[in-house]
Amino acid sequence: MKKILVLWFLLVGSSGFAQPAAVRSKARAGAGEVWPVARAQAWYRAHPWISGVNFIPSTAINQLEMWQAATFDPVTIDRELGWAEGIGFNTMRVFLHSLAWKEDPAGFKKRVGDYLALANKHHIQTIFVFFDDCWNKVPQAGLQPAPRTGVHNSGWVQDPGEPISRDSAAFSQLKPYVHDVLTAFRSDPRILLWDLYNEPGNSDKRTASLPLVRNVFAWAREVNPAQPLTSGIWAWDFTALNALQVGNSDVVTYHDYEDEAWHRRVIQMLHTTGRPLVCTEYMARPRNSRFSTIMPLLKRENVGAISWGLVEGKTNTKYAWDTPLTDGSEPVEWFHEVFRRDGTPYRRDETELIKKLNSK
Repeated sequence: MKKILVLWFLLVGSSGFAQPAAVRSKARAGAGEVWPVARAQAWYRAHPWISGVNFIPSTAINQLEMWQAATFDPVTIDRELGWAEGIGFNTMRVFLHSLAWKEDPAGFKKRVGDYLALANKHHIQTIFVFFDDCWNKVPQAGLQPAPRTGVHNSGWVQDPGEPISRDSAAFSQLKPYVHDVLTAFRSDPRILLWDLYNEPGNSDKRTASLPLVRNVFAWAREVNPAQPLTSGIWAWDFTALNALQVGNSDVVTYHDYEDEAWHRRVIQMLHTTGRPLVCTEYMARPRNSRFSTIMPLLKRENVGAISWGLVEGKTNTKYAWDTPLTDGSEPVEWFHEVFRRDGTPYRRDETELIKKLNSK
């Protein structure tokens, strides 16, 4: 914990974002500017406590299989969002993919609208994610691979992936995608928040992702959507990325898969920004990040709570990150997920707690 404190103070001291945030709270933000703290806090108070999961239907191995026309599955989406509604979840974090838009911009936006209609039917708002540095580096449109037995996220793909994410001439071609989607849904009340870049610097990219992070914030500010913008911090030693992300976010988001004591200290430090907090990834049971300990903590601290995974499926995220079970056997304890494919809870004590915390 001492290391994380040192890194945080270095981050605050070098970036200067903490003090300007307080100053900006007294001012009125114009188009293309980070929201003042007061506006961000007012936005947060206008919503019920944010509670939900990172969602992909059990029939999709990755973002492309979710959004491409041939495999978009509204029946499964409807059914599984109904299970989420049944235990009181009100927010889903959902990854988009630029290749699905590139193949069919109009159709892609229609499917996004269809998804939003289903989510709204179940009284669920959505956090959409644009770019992502996690897992397989070369996404390809079309038929997606079958899951590798017992391997966590064997088919998940980065966006835009390699080498585009490192090449400013190449990734500048993504600006029309960001503009088109944000413009189409810039005032849609069914969208809670735009998460512009998931875990930048992952997959050994580190600061190579800085230019794209900087650009996607600039592109989004040009559209100036009604919803707040963010990009969640996740690696404490990525000080330059963390400063860029937090300094440009209207609402501070972060990932934490550690135990309760560690997570509590992270919250205490992030509260120094003065901005609303949403934890957009947590809950990995074997790492002792559990619904029983972390979700009550987040509610007590008034921090939004978005865990990873809803229904066991093709992503195989019931298996742990680094310990595959290549025979496909049942893990001793599921890593992520809340429901089995038939809709029964993996652990009924967890779903009862979730319902209680969500006042369901």
